[in-house]
Amino acid sequence: MKTKLRTLLLIPFFALLMFTSCQDEVIDITQPTEAEALVATSELTSMISATSKMDGSADNIIDKASCLSVQLPVTVKVHGKEIIIGTKDDYKTIEAIYDRFEDDEDDLEIVFPITVILANHEEVVVQNHDALEDLIEDCQGEDEEDDDIECIDFHYPISFSVYNAQFQVVNVVTVGSDRELYRFIKRVINAEVFASLNFPVTLDLADGTSVSVTNNAQLAATIKEAKNACNEDDNNDYHDDDFSKERLDALLKTCPWVVHEFQRNASSLSDSYREYLIVFKEDNVVKVRNRNGDMLTGTWATRVTDRGALIKLEFDTLVDFTLEWFVYDLEAGRIKLYQAGGNRVILVKNCDVVVDHTKEGIENYLQECFWRIARLSVNGSDNEKAYIGTPLKFLANNEVKLRINGEFVTGTYEVGVRNIGFILQITLDGRPDLKLEWLITFLEPGVIKLENANNKMLLERHCLGTDDDLNYIETVLATGVWEVAKYDDGLDHVVDPITNFHGYSINFLESGRIKVTDPNNGFSVGSWLAYRDDGLYLGLLFANNPPFNDLTFRWRIKEISPNRIELKDLNHNGEVERILVLEKKN
Repeated sequence: MKTKLRTLLLIPFFALLMFTSCQDEVIDITQPTEAEALVATSELTSMISATSKMDGSADNIIDKASCLSVQLPVTVKVHGKEIIIGTKDDYKTIEAIYDRFEDDEDDLEIVFPITVILANHEEVVVQNHDALEDLIEDCQGEDEEDDDIECIDFHYPISFSVYNAQFQVVNVVTVGSDRELYRFIKRVINAEVFASLNFPVTLDLADGTSVSVTNNAQLAATIKEAKNACNEDDNNDYHDDDFSKERLDALLKTCPWVVHEFQRNASSLSDSYREYLIVFKEDNVVKVRNRNGDMLTGTWATRVTDRGALIKLEFDTLVDFTLEWFVYDLEAGRIKLYQAGGNRVILVKNCDVVVDHTKEGIENYLQECFWRIARLSVNGSDNEKAYIGTPLKFLANNEVKLRINGEFVTGTYEVGVRNIGFILQITLDGRPDLKLEWLITFLEPGVIKLENANNKMLLERHCLGTDDDLNYIETVLATGVWEVAKYDDGLDHVVDPITNFHGYSINFLESGRIKVTDPNNGFSVGSWLAYRDDGLYLGLLFANNPPFNDLTFRWRIKEISPNRIELKDLNHNGEVERILVLEKKN
């Protein structure tokens, strides 16, 4: 941050003309005293020089060096993805890619050659990584004290009066940038010129305010006071925000925070603590809810130092959480904490979380909508395929219904309270994989996670008539008769629909029942359900009825029109493995 100054400069007249040949502006200057001249060895001259140095911390996410900056545009490869960084806003693109890789092993490669701007504003062409490292070695390390002043800037343009040996004004030099100011003050330090700064001068502070000074003494005092008034952010993490204790406290208390990643003493404990809920309350009380629903109480406190902001957590039982953590990254909805020795926590904000569940609250929530069995693991075997298109409905009289082939199988359920937390007990005849007492390990908007000894189940909420896209899909499917127009099974050939599915008719009934009529006018039944889950899907269940049993799957809806729907089977990499196309029969 830089300003305007009135300073005296003595210089041989011919050298002065060389320096200011392009400065044509003439302004009225009050004749200064000799005491107002900038002295080459004075503290004020050094502070002006330090304030005008190039601050290279903004692009540390690229070069990891605060005393130099990479000139834009520059091409980099981030986790193998090549991107062009054209403006400072593009640093956010690098950060966004980093955040998608939860191991936090950030991988960035610079495509050389590049041009680097040094603290003295000199530009250097760098041909390779080794040459860049040689320059970086001249920088201080992360958050180490350096001699540039970043917490205050001169508000340009500013001007200097330049003098001869008799302290007569011979020229006025206007400065419009840090680079021009640094080079001008360097000539003062080298005793090449004598000058005074023309006041008043405006300076911009780190908090966004401005201050005006009218003489050298005020200027020196203002720069000195502002020098350590902010965190210079000389670390290698992008946009981690400088903030006050009050702002940090308010942010922590806005909403509950969910543990996304946890590492202690260089060992990953994410499996143990993921989805733990942290609530920062008034009076420095912090509550942590584990996956069993138990609430553990401790204390929290924050402080902001020259090294950054810290959060101190103390618990009698949660020893892994008990530590004073540095805030090393803060962005919308996410906080990253660390401490030396391999300790790291990532917290994600979730304002929809209900912290203190009750038996009645859980029952009411279950009864609001249908619930789709998204995952079901029984004794290590995945059983969810048997429940494609067959949602559960919990009723107020402790009745539970499972919709199969458009008809309901009725059973009972009960929400109970145990020492370990809340449980959901389901009884459905003929469904032994559901007829269990489940511990509710996670209950948040749209999702319920259930567990017992060797089994896990994930229920996802499915509310009828609330999604315009699903309403359209359901209307299209339930209108008319359909047939298989194309089926690519991904085995390097396309299955001939005429050979395998010729003569079959498909009816999607509003009840969730599928009726398939074969060429001999016999029929079989199945289940269907259109739903949203990070995209639009159509669940089809044909049980063991060939040839349609191969089509039992949760298909991603690629395209849909009144007469055609294209479905795709995507693997975990997002690659298409199978394609199914249904069309209306004429």
